[in-house]
Order: sequence, then structure tokens, then C-alpha cells
Amino acid sequence: MWWFYAILSALFAALTAIFAKLGVTNVNSNLATGIRTIVVLIMIWLIIFVRNENRGISHLSKQNVFFLVISGIATGLSWLFYFKALQMGNVSQVAGIDKLSLALTILFAALFLGETLTLKTAVGAGLIIAGTLVLVLK
Repeated sequence: MWWFYAILSALFAALTAIFAKLGVTNVNSNLATGIRTIVVLIMIWLIIFVRNENRGISHLSKQNVFFLVISGIATGLSWLFYFKALQMGNVSQVAGIDKLSLALTILFAALFLGETLTLKTAVGAGLIIAGTLVLVLK
């Protein structure tokens, strides 16, 4: 069932790029990112409280908190740079280059998490990198 959620994630990520490109027109990209962040913040906390999932806060370890905080910082930086790139470039190129994150994730997962890098996965990552180069080098 994980693949279903992954497909939904890809669908909404694609819509995010289109809506964001329209939303940053003549708007400071940092302001646009701030507005988006507030919407996400309100939305997720509503879901957490409606589903009564806030009880899990007391079970978080220091390690959980540390990695979630630095993940949040990485997300914030990613969003700031993404919105600035969208403001300046074509959404088809920016979104395509942003997906280089998949190849980097595969590499980082092998290096830092000890995940196995299969030939199939390495070839897939290589194709993503090649596609990114095609988008960058007009």
C-alpha cells in the first residue's frame, strides 16, 4: 500500500509546482514560502488533533526530536530555494531539477543508512542524473 501513498505524493507534488508557480508571480518568494508554510502548519495540526494523534508527543526521544528538527530545517531551506527557483525559471525545468533529490536520496541512503544499492537502483539514479543534465544544459 506504500506505493499508493507515494503516487499520491507525486501527484500533489506536481500540483504544488503548478500552483506555486502561479502563486509566486509578482510576489516575494520568501513571503510566498511563509504563506505556504502557515497553510501546511495549520492543516497538519488540524489532522493531528482531529485524529487524536497528539498523544504521541510524550513518547518522542531526544534523537527523534533532533532529527525531526533538522529535517524541518532542511525542508524549510528546500522550500525557500524551490520558490526562488520557480520565480526565476520555468516550472518544468525547476521541478525536473528538484527531482534530482531522488538520486541524491538514493546515494545518501546507501552512505548513511546502509541501504543496499542494487544495480537497478543505481541505473535508475544515473538516469535521473542524466535527465537533470539534459534539463540544465539547453
